[in-house]
Amino acid sequence: MEFSTGQIVSVTEANQNFSAVARKVDACGRVFIFRNNRPAYVLYGIEACPLDLTDDERIDVAMRRVMKRYRTAFEELST
Repeated sequence: MEFSTGQIVSVTEANQNFSAVARKVDACGRVFIFRNNRPAYVLYGIEACPLDLTDDERIDVAMRRVMKRYRTAFEELST
């Protein structure tokens, strides 16, 4: 996998200035996030993501994340 140095950010930079990292993703299509001078993560924009998901699959992924995060709240509301 080839990439340019303009696509590299540190974990610290990504944490402290995510909006700048998101703008890099918009410009480049993807950004590599390094931890301890080694690639740790790749951040893609949803349109450039190499996974070919349908709109229904994307909604399903988002729904699962919400359900996982707020499960206890939903369970309390259902009783």
